[in-house]
Amino acid sequence: MDYRQAGVDIDAGNEAVRRIKALARSTFTPGVLSEIGLFGGLFRLDAAAWPEPVLVASADGVGTKLKVAFRAGRHDTVGEDLVNHCVNDILVQGARPLFFLDYIATGRLSPDVVAQVVTGLARGCRENGCALLGGETAEMPGFYADGEYDLAGFIVGAVDRSRVVTGHGIRPGDALVGVPSSGLHTNGYSLARRIVFDVAGLDVDSVVEELGGTIGEALLAPHRSYLRLIEPLLSDDLLLGLAHITGGGLTDNLPRIFPAGTAARIDRAAWDVPRLFRFLQRIGDVPADDMYRTFNMGIGLVAVVRPGHVDRVLGRLREAGEGSARVIGEIVEGGGSVAYV
Repeated sequence: MDYRQAGVDIDAGNEAVRRIKALARSTFTPGVLSEIGLFGGLFRLDAAAWPEPVLVASADGVGTKLKVAFRAGRHDTVGEDLVNHCVNDILVQGARPLFFLDYIATGRLSPDVVAQVVTGLARGCRENGCALLGGETAEMPGFYADGEYDLAGFIVGAVDRSRVVTGHGIRPGDALVGVPSSGLHTNGYSLARRIVFDVAGLDVDSVVEELGGTIGEALLAPHRSYLRLIEPLLSDDLLLGLAHITGGGLTDNLPRIFPAGTAARIDRAAWDVPRLFRFLQRIGDVPADDMYRTFNMGIGLVAVVRPGHVDRVLGRLREAGEGSARVIGEIVEGGGSVAYV
């Protein structure tokens, strides 16, 4: 018996790496000092850009959104989801992305599928000015079902120590500015899939008129990156705190940036909840509190700003192309909770 008979195809792995190299090279920035295929990726930090540089790192996955990609046979968006999610996670601390690493694990390696996934990774990296520095593609027979894979990502960014966004200056009376999401992003898919595929009996190509297309298209809408919108505001020191609204929704993510003695009051009528969330709530008969703790409900990022800076922040967001951002609540005294009115 040889390795191929045991389920691992080294030639397929080499072919996948060959395809990945060109995609990764398209993302390289001046800081990259290595090629894909070495044991480690080399990146030179431009110390002149940050007088006192602080590195910010994060890791995440796409979660069960991958199950929708498997059903749809579409793999070119989940990589972009992953990059944008990770970019947002370090952005809320004021960091700009430097480089990204990926991990793809599968039972039987398909170079075509891997190339599609990396196409999305590379697209996300290019759009965020982030180098795809390296990664790992693991073939693990017997560990994953045929046609399935897992995907994780690791990002490193930098911010000058004097500009780290900590939330420490947040105080009662500050405004919460909500920036729209582009859909479910990468959270809540275990519940969404149960509602759509099990309760409603739909498939990815089922057309839902109120959503204006197929349910698969709605569920696979890429996770939005907020870097280009928020970067100018960071430069002007207009933001006291930022929260990326991921798993846990507004209910659990906002308190992560609150200093002691503060809480939030959110007006649910301040924005129009997108149709996809209303569809899921109605079909699944999901209680409102569960919706706001599972999904982003149309708000993918929240910025905390002084009341006197609200008009300026909203104006800058409009200039950047985001005219739907709005005040959705305020900071109040409390013990770190989120109350809805």
